[in-house]
Amino acid sequence: MALVDEIREACAWVAARATHVTIDEAAIPPYAAALPGPEAAPEPDPEMHVVDGPPELRAAYFLTLDAINFGSGWFPTLRKRDGRSGYFTVALGLRDRFTKHGAWSAAELRALTAAEIAAALGQDPQHELMALFARSLNDLGARLGAEHGGRFIGPVEQAEGSAVALAERLAGWNCFADVSQYAGRRVPFFKRAQIAAADLHHAGAASFADLDRLTLFADNLVPHVLRLDGVLHFEPALTAHIEASMPIEHDSPEEVEMRACAVHAAELICGARPDLTAQQVDHLLWTKGGGYRYKAVPRPRARCTAY
Repeated sequence: MALVDEIREACAWVAARATHVTIDEAAIPPYAAALPGPEAAPEPDPEMHVVDGPPELRAAYFLTLDAINFGSGWFPTLRKRDGRSGYFTVALGLRDRFTKHGAWSAAELRALTAAEIAAALGQDPQHELMALFARSLNDLGARLGAEHGGRFIGPVEQAEGSAVALAERLAGWNCFADVSQYAGRRVPFFKRAQIAAADLHHAGAASFADLDRLTLFADNLVPHVLRLDGVLHFEPALTAHIEASMPIEHDSPEEVEMRACAVHAAELICGARPDLTAQQVDHLLWTKGGGYRYKAVPRPRARCTAY
C-alpha cells in the first residue's frame, strides 16, 4: 500500500471511532461548495521564500525549511518578525540566510549547532526549539550526504516525477518522522514529508504528476479552521482546554483525533468538490487561518516535531 493510501485509511479508521473530535458530515456539501476554485490556491511567495535560482538552490531551501517546519506549540514564545507568524518568521530567517550566504551544504547541516540556527533565525540560542531544529537539520545533512552525495536535488531525481515517491523517501528519515498510535493502531501523518513534495513542485524545483494523491497536511491550524467553520466538533472539555491556551499532549487521543478527522474531512470535501485536491484544500484552509477571525480564538497547540 502506498504511504498516502495508508494515511487515508488510518485517518478514516480513527474518524469512525473518534469521541473527542467528530466530523459534521452534513456540513460538508455546503462548505465544499463555498470554497474557492483550485486557481485560488497560493504559490510560494517570493517575498517569503527562495523561488528563484537553480533547482539545487530551491531544493536546498525547501528541504531545509520543511525539515524544521514544526514547533507551532512553541511559536508563542519565539521572537516574531513584525506582523509575521511563527512559520513565516522561520521561513524569512532562512530566506535571508540563503540570500546573504547561500545554502548550508549537507556537511554543514550535519554539524550545525543550535546557536548557529538561532543566529540565522534571530532567536535565543537557549530556546528549546533551536536544539530540535539543529537535530533535524543534522539528520537531513547526514541523509543527503550518505544517500545523495550531498545533493539536495538528489531525492527529487530519485522520485522520478512522483510526489508520493518523494514523500515515501523522506518519511524514512528521522528529520521527517510523523507517526502516532491510536487504540493500538499505527497512524501515519507525515505532514512535513508531503508538504516538502508540494513545496518543491510549486517552487519549480520538481515536476510531479501525482500531487492529487497527497493528503491534507495534518497540523494544528487546519483543524482549528474547520472547528470554527462548523465542520469539526470538539467535545466541550477539549474546547475549553484549548481556549484557555493550555497545550494538548502530542500523541494523545484528542490530538490524534484532531489531526485524523481533519485529514478525513478533506477527503470528504474533495468528494463533494472533484475539482479540488486534498493539498489544494489544505492551502485554502491554511491561508484562511491567517484571518482575524481565526487568530482571535486560541488554537490547539502541542509541543512536538510533527508540525
